[in-house]
Amino acid sequence: MKHAVIMAGGSGTRFWPQSRKEMPKQFLTVTGDRSLIQSTFDRCQPDIPAKRFWVVTNAVQAEATRLQLPEIPDSHILEEPCGRNTAPCIGLAAIQLLAEDPDAVMVVMPADHVISPSAEFRKAIGHATRLIEQDPSRLVLFGVRPSYPATGFGYIEQGEPLEGEGPGTHVASFREKPDAETAQQYVDSGRFFWNCGIFVWRADTILNCLKEHEPEIHACLQTLAPQVGTDQWPQTLADEFPQMKSISIDHSVLERAENICLLEAPFGWDDVGSWHALERLHPQDVHGNTIVGRHAGVDTTGCIIRGEPNHLIASLGVKDLIIVQTKDATYVASRHDEDGIRRLIEQLRESGHDQFL
Repeated sequence: MKHAVIMAGGSGTRFWPQSRKEMPKQFLTVTGDRSLIQSTFDRCQPDIPAKRFWVVTNAVQAEATRLQLPEIPDSHILEEPCGRNTAPCIGLAAIQLLAEDPDAVMVVMPADHVISPSAEFRKAIGHATRLIEQDPSRLVLFGVRPSYPATGFGYIEQGEPLEGEGPGTHVASFREKPDAETAQQYVDSGRFFWNCGIFVWRADTILNCLKEHEPEIHACLQTLAPQVGTDQWPQTLADEFPQMKSISIDHSVLERAENICLLEAPFGWDDVGSWHALERLHPQDVHGNTIVGRHAGVDTTGCIIRGEPNHLIASLGVKDLIIVQTKDATYVASRHDEDGIRRLIEQLRESGHDQFL
């Protein structure tokens, strides 16, 4: 049976000051009236029932996760003792699934992406599942055809078509985040896709892959597996999980394994990686501003502005700014320095303003 695994342990620092340690990006409502993590849950309905959903998060964010997704069984909210990237995260979910369903198929998704329409997403997951039914050793990835030469995404190169099985290809190669010139070459070739981080595979298959390529991680998971559902689970998890290597599933398995299939995503996708995403998700006014909240402006152009519903942001004679207002912090930045927020967060930490992070 299909099980949904939502990876929800990130901090989303690029969405500061709305995103905080205890209220990271996945809990924000970026579009519509549901948060990103709630929308991730919604788009799988009704194909995957709530009792077959799993969320991997951390202790700080676990309670907020339960409040936002009360439909999911409490025991299916898995709390990592520390951050260890996506390979241990997925392995942790896999041993939990197998304890309930020896034939579990994992649909692995980040918690903080915008995807539409949901019907096309479900249709694509159905096709991926059928590919795995035909060959249980397959690892199925989704790639998004690039709409511009992005330098912030990894790329997947399309290989030979799958023989006689409908849409889908083998994977020729994985490429790291490229420079601008290389990214343009990828787009022009028509063979490369953005790696959107959505995967479908059997739980036992991914564990076997970890055993082959990351035996130390697998050994820790094997120590954990017999303790699932027992009183010893919390202590064993606290002992074993920090010993695992911090490594992504891409580097640990996907770049090494065989029998990897690529499906072109038939749905719209946005990773909501920074405040610039608001421009893609909301209409602009006649002056090129993207406004989410209450705003009055004179001679204001090319700005991205987000505020609290009952707070007015007024601007005069400014252009190309990002302005984000919350109840206890206001962020004003050049829209042309997208990476600068990382430096700002570090400065806040160094200057003793941790209460705002």
